[in-house]
Amino acid sequence: MAKIKPFKGLRPPKDLVEQVESRPYDVLESEEARAEAGDNEKSLYHIIKPEINFPEGTSEYDPRVYEEAARQFQLFQDKGWLVQDKDEHYYIYAQTMNGKTQFGLVIGAYVDDYMNGVIKKHELTRRDKEEGRMKHVRVNNANMEPVFFAHRPHRWLPPSVLGGQRCR
Repeated sequence: MAKIKPFKGLRPPKDLVEQVESRPYDVLESEEARAEAGDNEKSLYHIIKPEINFPEGTSEYDPRVYEEAARQFQLFQDKGWLVQDKDEHYYIYAQTMNGKTQFGLVIGAYVDDYMNGVIKKHELTRRDKEEGRMKHVRVNNANMEPVFFAHRPHRWLPPSVLGGQRCR
């Protein structure tokens, strides 16, 4: 069984959520992130897609890009756009797309459990993308985005969690 633990999350204050929020880094190209961020200095894209802070065509793997991610991450904390919770928590999230809602947990997990297969990989990924995200995590000493996983619904889940439907 995987070992999990609560942690002190960094979150935007409620009044800034809509300015800070972003789509996941891997669902859009740099140009799209640059366009979505626009003039919004609070956009999380400045951290998760930091190549947008450089001239078009700058590689997302350029060492300066990782340094910029760390600089932006610190700036967001210094300006109060991301604030660390005082206590450790397990976090619950909901994501709705095309009329369907997914629920999940954001938790601390042990890398060894992932490396040893206790935590299953959520998808087959390209090595260069994995390496890029590992560098991003290291320079920030934080994982800026959750990893999604899926499972079949369980009969014991109440209908309210399943959008009013019981599992069969």
